[in-house]
Amino acid sequence: MARSPSDARETQLEPQAPPRRRRAPAMDKGERRRSILDAALAEFSAHGFAGARLDDVARRAGVAKGTLYLYFSDKEALFRGLVEENLSPVLVDAGGMVALFPGTTRELLDLLIELLAQRVLETPAQALVRLMIAEGPRFPELAAYYHREVVVRGLALIRAIVSRGIARGEIDSDIPARFPQLVIAPAIVAVVWNSMFGAFDPLDVRQFLAAHRDLILRGLGWRET
Repeated sequence: MARSPSDARETQLEPQAPPRRRRAPAMDKGERRRSILDAALAEFSAHGFAGARLDDVARRAGVAKGTLYLYFSDKEALFRGLVEENLSPVLVDAGGMVALFPGTTRELLDLLIELLAQRVLETPAQALVRLMIAEGPRFPELAAYYHREVVVRGLALIRAIVSRGIARGEIDSDIPARFPQLVIAPAIVAVVWNSMFGAFDPLDVRQFLAAHRDLILRGLGWRET
């Protein structure tokens, strides 16, 4: 039986159910923790440690402030989490290279320069170095933690590299073992330079560190074995 025009109009005027919105998949605990840490790093980079607010970290991470507290009790805990997430693994990997690498000290330094550039100096993680330079004196507990977990371990790696080079007959001076700060200083200079002048006079981090490597090795009496 044919439908009348009035039946057709009634059918057309029936309200359509709105399309069901798909929920975004819930993050697991590890993903949520990383999201909070990424947000904290962005806030610390933009506003410094003192100026960053946990409310803004939670908002940027897309979580409730109460959820943030389930993972980190305060800003100091966030900072420690960022060091554990971004810097500690780099030190572990660098230590493995120093212990197991079979090539020359020069080749080892090239690998370490690449590691440092790829995972710290050319990434948002460099903000942690800037933060320590700018605000470490105001927050001695943070400075002590950073010194213990990053600086001490980094200087120990440099001393291990120097001892390795002397044992292999490639260098004949222990100056960098006594003053390992001489070796790591250009990395800090690169962070400071690019944070201040990078917008109009960027420094090529890899080339800068490679040039310093050559200066150091020549000053230590480098010999190819």
